Amino acid sequence: MSFDDRLLNGVSALAAVVRSGGFAAAARSLNVSQPGISRAVARLEAQVGVRLLERTTRSVSLTDEGRRFYETIGPIVSALEDATSALAEGKVTVRGRLRVNMDPYFSQLILGPQLSEFLKAYPELKVDMVTREGLGDLISEGYDLGIRFGEPRPSTLVARRLLDTRVLTVASPGYLKKHGHPADPQQLVAERHRMIDFRDPETGRPFEWAFRRGRKEIKVETQSQLMLSDVATMHAVCVAGYGIAQVLELGVDAHLSSGRLVNLFPDWEDERFPLYAYYPSRQYLAPKTRAFLEFLSTTVQASHSQARIAK
Repeated sequence: MSFDDRLLNGVSALAAVVRSGGFAAAARSLNVSQPGISRAVARLEAQVGVRLLERTTRSVSLTDEGRRFYETIGPIVSALEDATSALAEGKVTVRGRLRVNMDPYFSQLILGPQLSEFLKAYPELKVDMVTREGLGDLISEGYDLGIRFGEPRPSTLVARRLLDTRVLTVASPGYLKKHGHPADPQQLVAERHRMIDFRDPETGRPFEWAFRRGRKEIKVETQSQLMLSDVATMHAVCVAGYGIAQVLELGVDAHLSSGRLVNLFPDWEDERFPLYAYYPSRQYLAPKTRAFLEFLSTTVQASHSQARIAK
C-alpha cells in the first residue's frame, strides 16, 4: 500500500477522533467538517482493509485492530506535529494538549501542590488530567501518559519506574496509649489490634499486609472491619485514633514529623511499593510527554527526600 495524502489525512483524522473522543470534537480540533472526518476515517479503513472504529449513536471506540494500529501511528502523529511546530518556530516547543490518567493519591498529596510550577514553565501547554482508581485503556481513551502505583501487568505499554517507596505501619499516639504499642508485626493479630485495610483498585480486594527485614518476611491476616479506597480518608481515620494502617512513606511525612502518626516497626521497612509512568511507545516521545516525565521524576525524588528526613 502506497503512502499518499489520503492515507496521511486518514491517519490524522483517526488520531483526532481517539484524542477527542468523537467525530464532532475531532472536526473542531482540526477545523474541518464532521462529514470530512468521517470520510477520511472511512477511506483509511478501506485502504488498510480492517474496521478501526466501532461507532454507535452514543460513543466511538477503537476495535482491537484499531487499537494495535493506533499504538503505532499515535506517537508518530504527535512527532510530526511537534516537528512541524519546531520548524515553524526554529525550536522545540512544549505545546498542545497533554492528557494524563493519574493515580488519585499521587495527584492529591504529591503532584497537586507542585503542578502550578510545571504549568508556569510551559504556558503553551494545556493539561487535561483525569484522576481515577483504574488505569483503564490508555490507547483507546486517548491518553498520553498514565501514573500508577504497583507492579505493572503484562501490556504493550512502556512502563517506566519512577520510584520505590517504603511501606510503613503507623498509628496515632492516642491509639497506642489506649491499646498499647505492638512489639512486632505478629502481635498485631495476637493482641487483636484494629487494622485498616486499603482496597486494591485493580482487584477490589484488600492489599496484603507484608513485613520484610532482609530475607525474612511476615504476612498478617487483617480481618478488618474497615476497608477504604481513599488514602486521605485512611490518613484521617488513622490520625483520629481508630486503628493501625499501612501507608506509603511517600506523602505521609507531614504526619510523621508532627507526631500525629507513629511509625510502629522501624526495623521492618524493607517492603516497598513502586510508582510507574505508562505511555504508548518509547519511540517518537513527544516533547510535552518528555517534559512532564522529567517534572514527575523531579517531584517524586524531592518528596521522597522529604519523607526520609521526616522519618
